Amino acid sequence: MPIAEILSRFAAELALFAGVGFLLFAANDLAVDIIYFARRWWRALTVYTRHSRAYASYYVFNKNPRFIAVLVPAWDESAVIASMLKATLKRLDYEDYRIFVGHYRNDPATAAAIASVSDPKIEPVEVDADGPTTKADCLNHLYDALVEYELASGREASAVVLHDAEDVVHRYELRIFDGLIDRAAVIQLPVLPLPDPHSTWIAGHYCDEFAEAHIKELVVREAVGAAIPLAGVGCAIGRRALAQLAARQDGKPFAGVSMTEDYEVGLRLGALGLKTMFVRIPAEPGEAGVVASRGHFPATLGAAVRQKARWLGGIALSGWDRLGWSGGLGERWMRMRDRRGPLAAVLLLAAYGAAFLWSQLWLVEALGAPIKARLSPELTTLLTINGWLLVWRVLMRMFFTASAYGWKQGILSIPRLVVANVIAMLAAGRAVSIHLRGGARRWDKTHHIFPPELAR
Repeated sequence: MPIAEILSRFAAELALFAGVGFLLFAANDLAVDIIYFARRWWRALTVYTRHSRAYASYYVFNKNPRFIAVLVPAWDESAVIASMLKATLKRLDYEDYRIFVGHYRNDPATAAAIASVSDPKIEPVEVDADGPTTKADCLNHLYDALVEYELASGREASAVVLHDAEDVVHRYELRIFDGLIDRAAVIQLPVLPLPDPHSTWIAGHYCDEFAEAHIKELVVREAVGAAIPLAGVGCAIGRRALAQLAARQDGKPFAGVSMTEDYEVGLRLGALGLKTMFVRIPAEPGEAGVVASRGHFPATLGAAVRQKARWLGGIALSGWDRLGWSGGLGERWMRMRDRRGPLAAVLLLAAYGAAFLWSQLWLVEALGAPIKARLSPELTTLLTINGWLLVWRVLMRMFFTASAYGWKQGILSIPRLVVANVIAMLAAGRAVSIHLRGGARRWDKTHHIFPPELAR
């Protein structure tokens, strides 16, 4: 059999494998789209015609604000932690809170940066170990410090809020948490990455993914009765719910060996029958945008791959082992969607491989070689269906990105899909490699920056 025919058949098999997989994925995504828009139109017809929209700026959630603890784990964050703390203290429209900031004994630069912010609301907490351990381990030390503070002061927090050292915290965030934490054990606000003018493609693809996930995906997740996973920032956990989780895990509410401890907290509390909630609420009348946590995401290929590998490994690989497949139909459906990342990377690799092989065969044929590289009618039909579904997927990505960042970023989201695919494939390879070696044991963090205009 001629080598060209062998390559043509191999390309067809790769395309068939990828095509069937993408068809199933696209049908899955289409179901999410249908649920989202059906819910959105139904609420527009039945809710917003009878009730005026609430705004965080004037809606009084709680007339007697309660004490809230904010936990900020930090390792090697001397470049951003002081700016983040100063900006947070300046921005928050809330009085009764305390920020517990974790740092390690072998990280004096971060400790000094924290100490430079002189404010009684800041509580530095040294982890008596050489860092980095894991982010979850640092959070557990912060939880212990909160318990000690509560015992010493006689005050119990109503909620525990999580943030990272580079976050831009919204001014109305804590008042929302205080007002709603009695209704749910977990509250997650949207996370919207800040556009980076110096990294339109790498950092920009996070804007696209989070816009779709935190405008549509989490809304549908709540609608089908699945638990809301925490993003690790812009989220609150009921104090007693966190204590309940700690009591089940030897006093440690966060899974110390997990690389996605925040994701697990939401699902574990949901599995206990506690309510989890995703909240999108406008900040001011006439002001674009909602109350959300913002921050810069990795701007280089290597950093993005490392971060995505940590997420994939913790959710799709270790999460499968640690959390299993419990819950109802909606919960199992969403866990399946969470864990499809490695398979999606394999499908992408097969699709790009088939496209490359066919492009070479068609090029050689065009140059006059006696080669007949043709697609079967069945494969042509499959690829045509997938092509139209891809157009829909691209339009959805563009629509949600434009909703959050404007139409310029919405248009840029189209070519950024290729960037996202490349990062996903590289991250999946790294995640599988780490998992086969026994999993990550240390905090594999990336370099952070804080917006200079807010650092003053």
